[in-house]
Amino acid sequence: MSYIEGTAREQYLLFPEVINEYITEDNPVRFIDAFVDTLDLEEMGFARCQPAATGRPGYDPADLLKLYIYGYQNRVRSSRRLEEESHRNVEVMWLIRKLTPDFKTIADFRRNNTKAFKAVFRRFSLMCRQWDLFGGDVVAIDGSKFKAVNSTRRNFTRSKLERMLKEIDEKLAGYLQQLDEADAEEAEPHRLSAEELNQRIAYLKARRQNRRELLKSIEDGDQTRVSLTDPDSRRISRHQKTEVGYNVQMAVDDKHHLIVEEDVTNAVTDRDQLSRMAIKAKEALGVDRLKVVADKGYYHGKEIKACEEAGIEPYVSKPLTSVNTKLGLYGKERFRYNPEKNCYICPQGEELTYRFQSVEKDRPIGYYVCAVCGNCPVKPRCTRNQQGRKIIRWVEEEVLDRMHLRVSANPELMNKRKAIVEHPFGTIKFWNNQGGFLMKGLRKVSAEMSLSALAYNIKRVMNIMGIPDMVKALSL
Repeated sequence: MSYIEGTAREQYLLFPEVINEYITEDNPVRFIDAFVDTLDLEEMGFARCQPAATGRPGYDPADLLKLYIYGYQNRVRSSRRLEEESHRNVEVMWLIRKLTPDFKTIADFRRNNTKAFKAVFRRFSLMCRQWDLFGGDVVAIDGSKFKAVNSTRRNFTRSKLERMLKEIDEKLAGYLQQLDEADAEEAEPHRLSAEELNQRIAYLKARRQNRRELLKSIEDGDQTRVSLTDPDSRRISRHQKTEVGYNVQMAVDDKHHLIVEEDVTNAVTDRDQLSRMAIKAKEALGVDRLKVVADKGYYHGKEIKACEEAGIEPYVSKPLTSVNTKLGLYGKERFRYNPEKNCYICPQGEELTYRFQSVEKDRPIGYYVCAVCGNCPVKPRCTRNQQGRKIIRWVEEEVLDRMHLRVSANPELMNKRKAIVEHPFGTIKFWNNQGGFLMKGLRKVSAEMSLSALAYNIKRVMNIMGIPDMVKALSL
């Protein structure tokens, strides 16, 4: 038995005469082509939508947008690789009608239209809303770290710069001492010559000057660190290690796991992101009420309150950050608050009464103290404070109490959170191989994420509706 044989390379073949015959009716490029043709690119802010009256003709922004959407859907984000695809990929040849823009033209289009990509993402989200693909009831919010074009070696903190300056000063002192000794003694084979020492001293002085300028920029500004390659990036924790990157926020609808809203920040934590993302998601969905679920990293009283004021029900589990709990002592969760008497009831049934109020981190805080701790038999299990147990309470903590009751009454909703919001992140990062950005600067990486989210949503809807039905829906 022989193997399956191919066609001889010298044999003449009869290929279809029309490139359209290579593209089936359910090919994704047919929707990309039809979708972009429905957009008013000039209204969305794309540059050069009207061709110049003189000079060499340029490329239509619609063709370059189609190329980028196709690339982000098929793990091809590099402008050089997109140029290669335009020469060899039949789908790309059909999509942009055998145009072959060079990589510089492709890269410039992405760099010069950063804000417009967000408008395209929102336009497709509006279509999903019209096609009834959003549930509009529950949205999950989460953040994930994406690597920036900036290594940790080119990211500096105040302490790191001070340590480097100290090391440079020590090396300079050593080289200057060797230079003095070289002037007084005969040169030895293993010792650096005076010329070599002067070269190293000059290099260290230039490096010291550079580090001093970086330290001054930190001291004069409001940032605690500086990155050289991508100034907007920040040092963040990712996969149990630190690297320089961005914090990407997403709000994902429960019905089909479609991305409702996305944003890129350089905030190191998620603590201050909940209300902003939730309000944007509510506006995008066009609903009056919305439930938002997030993990413990979003637990922040002011953010929870802002959500409630905007008609949003937040569901965020409370993190156990009490030092007493970690030490095996009674944590604050063991004490019950009595709103009528404005006091706490301890596990022994004693009252911790309100004493005074102060402001900590721009928050008004009330202090509650127990007067009978000295005679309590379980005091060693309750507190390490010799004067007795003390509890602090945010004056508007009833907001958190209400949310705690909602979370306790809806455990199934909290269990669904991970399945809802981590699906898009996993797909974009691992299936689409987009765990890092190619561009520099917050504005440009935001455009990249808009393209990634748009490509994810389009592919998701293709699996739900089918491409022929999507193309038909565009014409309705």
